[in-house]
Amino acid sequence: MSTQERFTLDEITQNNPLFSQAKTTIETAFYANNMQEVSDVATAYRLAKANPKTIVTDLAIQHAQQLGLPSDAKMLVDNHGAIVGRSANARRLLGQDEESVKLLKLLCEAIYQASDRPFYRTQVVVGLDEDFMVKAHFAIPQGYEMNLLSYLLNFQAYDTTYQQRYRASKVYTESDLYIYANPDWSHPDYPEGLALFDVKHNVAAILGLRYFGEFKKATLTLTWALAHRHGYIACHGGAKTFHFENQDEQVLAFYGLSGSGKSTLTHAKHSDKFAITILHDDAFVIKKADGSSVALEPAYFDKTSDYLPNSPEIKYFTTLMNVGVTLDQAGNKVLVTEDLRNGNGRTIKSRYSSSNRIDKEAAPLTAVCWIMKDDSLPPVVALRDPILAATFGVTLATKRSNAENISLKNKDNLVIEPFANPFRAYPLVEDYLDFKELFAKNQVQCYIVNTDSFNGLKIPKEKTLALLEQIVTKQAQWQDFGALPQMQYLKTDDYQVDWESKVYRKKLFKRLQTRFDWVQQYNQQHLNNPLPNEITAKLALLLEALQ
Repeated sequence: MSTQERFTLDEITQNNPLFSQAKTTIETAFYANNMQEVSDVATAYRLAKANPKTIVTDLAIQHAQQLGLPSDAKMLVDNHGAIVGRSANARRLLGQDEESVKLLKLLCEAIYQASDRPFYRTQVVVGLDEDFMVKAHFAIPQGYEMNLLSYLLNFQAYDTTYQQRYRASKVYTESDLYIYANPDWSHPDYPEGLALFDVKHNVAAILGLRYFGEFKKATLTLTWALAHRHGYIACHGGAKTFHFENQDEQVLAFYGLSGSGKSTLTHAKHSDKFAITILHDDAFVIKKADGSSVALEPAYFDKTSDYLPNSPEIKYFTTLMNVGVTLDQAGNKVLVTEDLRNGNGRTIKSRYSSSNRIDKEAAPLTAVCWIMKDDSLPPVVALRDPILAATFGVTLATKRSNAENISLKNKDNLVIEPFANPFRAYPLVEDYLDFKELFAKNQVQCYIVNTDSFNGLKIPKEKTLALLEQIVTKQAQWQDFGALPQMQYLKTDDYQVDWESKVYRKKLFKRLQTRFDWVQQYNQQHLNNPLPNEITAKLALLLEALQ
């Protein structure tokens, strides 16, 4: 099997690197008398349907039996209170510092205080190919059956088929993953809740947080860290492959935060002009040895606001959260898909929404696209140097979305989110070096894809898709990006770059200076694991070229 759940007596010692205080504390909770095992999706569905807080719609779930659901299963809605997004401020990485000592004691107390309350536990597989599969255990109190069901539908339930595949998969010297959750926990010192991680030992505790995205991303945080330790690059993004008869496949990966357009670009069918396969739109890993990729989840955690009530995509919804419900003309309970109730309606959309879905892409990655919202950049910019390509990845500029629990005034601010992955739990420099190696040794191309606006003119998805088609068919006409070394852009009639404009040059200079300043500030705050000086040196060359 891939990760280790059982140990010989000789292995159960404090000297075993697979054990730690946090791992032992969290795993032990899974074996208490208050834990009820839920091993299949159908049981979880019946529990969720019976919950008084659940809204049972009249919308049938397509492919219900293939998903392990009852044949007559209906879409279920679970609505929360004021918090409908991820709370980044709640995240803590357990280590050797004073706060970690305090938090470990708090964790023991949190588990003890909930020990007389009934809990459910279940297990799933994360990683959908025998090259990379790990087992994750999840525990959550009764009353949160919808989160239990969503977890089993988002990840791969440990059913008969996957038990066999898992036993045949590659073995990693790692413990199974354990994620303990109690949304009702509270503490005056941590009003925003706590998401505690011991990533080296594959355990997490999610306390005082009920949004499903917290449990999904906690599991991915642990998985990405494990993958990183074993020769994979962790990817918060989407990947698709264009297949041709007269040229090699073109495998593109899109990296961006929720709301940036990564799902839109990943799932786009390009008017069926190409044979396309989709790996995933949110979570995968790249094997550094050969450039192949493995999806981590079968389903998609999608925004409902992307679809109107008559959209054919809705038939692939399963569970939903933080969405409205109303009656249609026949009196059936149906969905209000747009964000009228709150700003982040979500659904677990089944894999069957992608008829061209694959779980592993054996062909090596050919191009990385950094999705940015930076109005100083034209729609597509090519980066022709490995250091430059990795530099713009580590200084990826974007905007926050309603998927995150932040104030409204901060949603339009341009921020730096390295590699569009706020879930990294290891030094950033290691991701930088991994991606630089990918560009240098694997000869992967790199592009910045701006999905916001350029000089005040919005960039629609149709324009972006058309330019990507030029790239994959090798028809793109590249032009030097002014005097900036090793940068080119796709020239278009409607998005002209005016190098004579002092206003434009000043804006571009400001954006590059923001990146330069961010790296310097990061290094001042991370003296033990700074980013290489080659990054600021590369940005300094660009700034000099604009003066």
